[in-house]
Amino acid sequence: MTDRPGIPARELTDEELERQGLHAHAMRHWVFLHGTAEQYRTHTERMLELEQEYLRRHPQRTWQGSGGEAAAPSRDDRIRDLVQTFSRAITALLDEEPVAAATPRPRTDPQQAQLALLQRFAEAPGGRMHKLEAHQIARQLAPDSQLVARLYRQDPPLLEADRDMRVLTDAGRDWLQRHAVPA
Repeated sequence: MTDRPGIPARELTDEELERQGLHAHAMRHWVFLHGTAEQYRTHTERMLELEQEYLRRHPQRTWQGSGGEAAAPSRDDRIRDLVQTFSRAITALLDEEPVAAATPRPRTDPQQAQLALLQRFAEAPGGRMHKLEAHQIARQLAPDSQLVARLYRQDPPLLEADRDMRVLTDAGRDWLQRHAVPA
């Protein structure tokens, strides 16, 4: 039997519900660190939907549903919990500094984006940067999600991986020197 992503949680079989719930929890860390704001929002909504449905069907299997020694939470208690969860999320958003309205970024020349990224590496201590930081900077510089990947695949590679760090190679330093705009 295959999972049916996007199907309302109430329509999933018990097996599908459990499998999708496990998958959602396993993916949470990746979505939090690498996903877009839209992916994170969608994932959060789906994970909450799956959890609430699991709790509705199997309240005694979870500590939240069992209430310790007490009976399973009522429908009203579950609604109250959801409202409180959303209220905390709304309050946190309202407490954030407002962000200027997003304006579409002009298309960035790939070579200029590559130059800017390699320059950031050159400025980092030892030409080393954590992989998550490198990808975030690349995302800010260009909408091209393959910008960083191409730098590893070039011959010779301009960046290399060292565990969780990304390192500017000698070839990367040479490329940067040849393409840098004189000050």
